[in-house]
Amino acid sequence: MNIVVFGAGGRAGRQAVAEARRRGHQVTAVVRAPGRHGDLADVGVVAGDVTDAVSIEQVAAGHDAAVSAAVDLSVPPHDFFTASSRALATGLAKAGVSRLVVVGLASIMPGASGAPLMDEPGYPTEYRSFYLGHAAGLDELGTSGLDWAYVAPAGDFDHDGTPTGRYRVADHGDPASRITYADFAIALLDEIEAPRHHRAAASVREA
Repeated sequence: MNIVVFGAGGRAGRQAVAEARRRGHQVTAVVRAPGRHGDLADVGVVAGDVTDAVSIEQVAAGHDAAVSAAVDLSVPPHDFFTASSRALATGLAKAGVSRLVVVGLASIMPGASGAPLMDEPGYPTEYRSFYLGHAAGLDELGTSGLDWAYVAPAGDFDHDGTPTGRYRVADHGDPASRITYADFAIALLDEIEAPRHHRAAASVREA
């Protein structure tokens, strides 16, 4: 397949690129400043703006599927995630790319109580505006015509752990859960390779 990865310069994006190449796919890595990412080897690295539908259409043309791992902390989270979801819906549709997998956030996924983790007692609130921004972006995806999946860690990423090569879909979010970026990328690519023409959100954790 030809896969375009937005936000390919970040930790989740880099692992998605690496896993896609490991499986033999052709990859276009989209970043804001290609000159800063010369270490993205064996892929096409291009400049693109995930909040601009025209830019998305241009870089995504000719691809079969897309991954979005993009984030921009220089703008308000609500503005960034809603704008990127709208731009992806429009730009990918015009480019003829119907499949999108988005790197999500555990905080907005249902916890053990059924409520979003961010609303459960004791959950950290200092980044609540970021959580709400992610949630608003997911709401925008829900109104799009794309075949999309929103995949989030059940808790958080394990920055120092050893990849296991496995993952499992969690019954609910769990703040104590951890998954490495490499194992998370396996879940992303599994979604890309086996599209079920659905619109769904899922949490994943280490197997």
